[in-house]
Amino acid sequence: MKRRNVVAIGAALAGVGLLPELAQAASALKSSPRMPVLFVGHGSPMNAITDNEFRRSWQALGAEFGKAYPRPQLILCISAHWITPGSWRLTGMAQPRTIHDFGGFPQELFDQQYPAPGAPATAREIASGTQPRLALDDHEWGYDHGTWSVLKPMFPKADIPVLQLSLDYARPPQEHFALGEQLRGLREKGVLIVGSGNVVHNLRATRRDANAMQAYDWAYEFDRWAGGVMAKGALKELSEFQKLGQVAQLAHPTYDHYLPLLHAAGAALPGEKVRFFNDRYQSASLAMRSVVWGGA
Repeated sequence: MKRRNVVAIGAALAGVGLLPELAQAASALKSSPRMPVLFVGHGSPMNAITDNEFRRSWQALGAEFGKAYPRPQLILCISAHWITPGSWRLTGMAQPRTIHDFGGFPQELFDQQYPAPGAPATAREIASGTQPRLALDDHEWGYDHGTWSVLKPMFPKADIPVLQLSLDYARPPQEHFALGEQLRGLREKGVLIVGSGNVVHNLRATRRDANAMQAYDWAYEFDRWAGGVMAKGALKELSEFQKLGQVAQLAHPTYDHYLPLLHAAGAALPGEKVRFFNDRYQSASLAMRSVVWGGA
């Protein structure tokens, strides 16, 4: 690769504000007070329909938009459940389908629909405005449960357009954080960026008898490490989670549920106010810690 191309890509991944192309894409949206950034620990799909503390917290957070926070013009959700090794992909259809990407749950969960519209024109512009460019998916995917299970309690009217961004699993963690940095400026255009995953996610070690305050030692250690990094504002350190060795391996046998946190953290501003909620666990091996950066 020529040196000038390396420099250009490095500058893009630095993620300071919007790239010129992405600024043009955002021009289709009205300027607004800066939106917060969210990372939501979604846990079990059953949280979408169960009257528990997690679902109630999502409902309460959604009610803050239009009051403490501006109402979003668009939601950009990065879900742990759309893995596309070799490229980042962005939904580009006008009416994305609701995907029930799970098994063994009650029919009520499979009956859930989230008919929020897409935003094809804005998706095309955003996809062409990042480095590397995002591939556009206009027919295959939709809203998987990483997206709809949290957005339905938060925004039940489904009247805000939603774009879903995939995870390029072939990219190192640092590049996921850098993509979040590139998307940061969209917050000034009424775009709510939501990462949906879990700070700790090990389905091989679940304990159904555990309560919300019980967790394995390694789950607790990793969760406290991540929370401490975010509390002190050293967000790039989140990309170095593998330095925790066996604790990181146990917390994330695969790290698909961790990567959305890196996108969300990258979209946060240096020194921005951080607020945690749902500092609890599910089944001893899922950390439900959720985060709001910025806003009220």
